[in-house]
Amino acid sequence: MDTKSESGRARGVLVAGVRALGLALISLSGSLVLLVLTVVSLVAVPLGVGLFTTPWVLSAVRAHANLRRLLGVQWCEVRIPTTYRSIPTDALPWTRTFRMLGDPATWRDLRWLPVDMVAGFVTALVPAALVFYPLEGFALAFGLWRVFTDGTYVGWWYGFVPVSGQGSALLAGLLGVGILVASYFLTPALLRVHFLLARSLLAPGQGELAERVRVLTETRRDAVDGSAAELRRIERDLHDGAQARLVAMGMDLGTIEALLEKNPAKARELLARARQSSAEALGELRDLVRGIHPPVLAERGLGDAVRALALRMPVPTEVSAELGGGRADAPVESAAYFAVSEVLTNAVKHSGADRIWVDMRYADGALRVSVTDNGGGGAVVGAGSGLSGVARRLGTFDGVLAVSSPAGGPTMVTMEIPCVLS
Repeated sequence: MDTKSESGRARGVLVAGVRALGLALISLSGSLVLLVLTVVSLVAVPLGVGLFTTPWVLSAVRAHANLRRLLGVQWCEVRIPTTYRSIPTDALPWTRTFRMLGDPATWRDLRWLPVDMVAGFVTALVPAALVFYPLEGFALAFGLWRVFTDGTYVGWWYGFVPVSGQGSALLAGLLGVGILVASYFLTPALLRVHFLLARSLLAPGQGELAERVRVLTETRRDAVDGSAAELRRIERDLHDGAQARLVAMGMDLGTIEALLEKNPAKARELLARARQSSAEALGELRDLVRGIHPPVLAERGLGDAVRALALRMPVPTEVSAELGGGRADAPVESAAYFAVSEVLTNAVKHSGADRIWVDMRYADGALRVSVTDNGGGGAVVGAGSGLSGVARRLGTFDGVLAVSSPAGGPTMVTMEIPCVLS
């Protein structure tokens, strides 16, 4: 192993330790607070108050679980599937409450909360301790032991080493070196264990096949409904746009034919108007075709199509694409393109961001796209933001959507579609 790879490995271990420390704080505080709020809200359901608070609390629990799914994919490539049942955005509070309580995925989330705040906290704290605990041993070896003892009694314990003077402090330093060496080999793997634990509780269990059939049935229905709505939109655009202009142009040409000898000046005026109508009809047809399947997507692939889309955004947008030179099937590319387009449109309209980043990568048999903006945050799936439609579009291809959007930002929307590049 060369020096460059060793330094990269050491940097990765340090990053994993910092991430593990953050996960430990999230697991303990976040899961504990959400568990208490959930219990209080469910107890208040018979009183009526819980009917209004429970949807908000359970939505927060889902956001907490989805954040873990997002971090699992990004940090350790551990994919935790989402199988939440869809709920109409205009549903009444009590309808949302009973719909969410009737969803098996909700109860998996609730069973995961106490485990996460105990076992999840431990599995995140251990890799963090392997990275940072050696610092205490080094500090003791370099003289910190004098704060705790004058050398005549044991004033501090470092691990299993009783520190009572400089000699034992050096032993503490050696133990710190041993722990640091262990962290070099164990920290990334232990961080992955944290997400594997979450997946064991959040992913469907024995009823996975039945749940999978249900999800596929819903996504197929959504795909059929979406296709019907798209067909109606195309028919409406053709009828109200290009068709109307072509009819008007035909009438103008008939009038021109009648006036060509009697009133050449008027005929030339109508001819100019007919030419303008034909140009506008052609432009509308091009826009319609671009809305169905952009030519640049068909000709140059997803990466260049998203770059062309970014150039049309009013907010500066950077695109990074590493797709290995291959291309996915046309339906998958189309779904990914329009999903990115919808997310970018949401970011421009609602986030208040002044910069957006799009990152597209293909790894482990899946296309992963993340869209990040530096706006005000607060994006939620199913809150009228259009993200629920994106989730349905991806679900048709067994894809998943994860959103991380804390108040104050930034917002990161991650999409993943299983596919094969050709």
